[in-house]
Amino acid sequence: MASYDVIVIGSGPGGYVCAIRCAQLGLKTACVEGRETLGGTCLNVGCIPSKAMLHATEMLHEAETNFSKMGLGVSKPKVDWKAMLAYKQDTIDANTKGIEFLFKKNKVDWLKGWGSIPGEGKVKVGDEVHEAKHIVIATGSDVATLPGVEVDEKVVVSSTGALELGKIPKTMVVIGAGVIGLELGSVYSRLGADVTVIEYLDVITPGMDAEIQKTFQRTLKKQGLKFVMGAAVQSVSATKTKAKVTYKLKKNDSEETIDADTVLVATGRKPYTDGLGLADLGVEMSERGQVKTDAHWATNVKGIYAIGDAIAGPMLAHKAEDEGMAVAETIAGQAGHVNYGVIPGVIYTHPEVANVGQTEEQLKEAGQAYKVGKFSFMGNGRAKANFAADGFVKILADKDTDRILGAHIIGPMAGDLIHEICVAMEFGAAAEDLARTCHAHPTYSEAVREAALACGDGAIHA
Repeated sequence: MASYDVIVIGSGPGGYVCAIRCAQLGLKTACVEGRETLGGTCLNVGCIPSKAMLHATEMLHEAETNFSKMGLGVSKPKVDWKAMLAYKQDTIDANTKGIEFLFKKNKVDWLKGWGSIPGEGKVKVGDEVHEAKHIVIATGSDVATLPGVEVDEKVVVSSTGALELGKIPKTMVVIGAGVIGLELGSVYSRLGADVTVIEYLDVITPGMDAEIQKTFQRTLKKQGLKFVMGAAVQSVSATKTKAKVTYKLKKNDSEETIDADTVLVATGRKPYTDGLGLADLGVEMSERGQVKTDAHWATNVKGIYAIGDAIAGPMLAHKAEDEGMAVAETIAGQAGHVNYGVIPGVIYTHPEVANVGQTEEQLKEAGQAYKVGKFSFMGNGRAKANFAADGFVKILADKDTDRILGAHIIGPMAGDLIHEICVAMEFGAAAEDLARTCHAHPTYSEAVREAALACGDGAIHA
């Protein structure tokens, strides 16, 4: 039996970052992981492999669509599906091995196996029980299923199965128009599949700024994705090679069916805490199955903390990382902090979509007086040169103080551009502060400055 200052259960972005930060702060640390590789869902079957596939298919689209416009003559590109999957796996391996190296470098022990908490200050892994002054639950989330839909990971797949298909389907139905469904739907659409997205609500990407939602859906339709909105999926019946999806339209209660080679169930995720023994310990849980924590990520049981997808808040890798660092600092006697008002969200489609802070709808509901600065990428020289002029930057600022309250971007490199606005918001900046900051020309970032200018006297290139 080994004794530690901290044992972190789970090696996803929240868990491994927490473990490394604990070790950096002088705490004897171990991390429990039952997979053969570190990195959790994100690195093994989530963020990283999906980004590899998105990148590969974006390159395919560029070769098919834009090369000839730039005077680049190439024969029609061919997709070698096995080679593409191998590239994806190489990307995963490079990242997971990188974490293994970081554990060794920082002297974090990897306790291989699935963990449970048999009592306060104890973590059981396999047959061994280890002692820890502090235990951090970082067990992440699992795929949320739908009643009447059985996932077999061959014909009816989750995001995990969608990254491992034996061949490219001719037709695909995606259930759920959230981030995962739209990203993976985009991948297969670019690979030649006929993709139909079925969504229960009347809008895609729920919770996002309404203007972005409309522009985003219109853009995806232009790319070939089809949408059935306001539809409740009743059942999915699958054979070895096909599936039939039955759904009911909310507007008139009519029942429809659609056939597909592959059905992707992308209806969200749920906290994964099975097998930890939390009920026996008396750890308080929410109605949604999340571990309840206080402002310092502590549960109601002394010495047990929880972070990431296992607790309330957006299920985002970077949110989990921030919480992992903050809880490590808290355990070490420092003041760990997460600013939940400045956590960006990104959808890695093409164009990308990114947001931070509040939406117009939220500001209206709160009765907040605000102003809007908008700038289209059509007015950005770099975007036009790169055939990436679809979309816009939208900055929301306090009407009286000019303080930035939120920002929403659809366009090239949106996921990177959002961060200068995040930094500005972290420092309580005004839109004028962004507008008065020199931006290099020609860059996509000039669109952010122009949107900030539009919060004042007006953009220059609009």
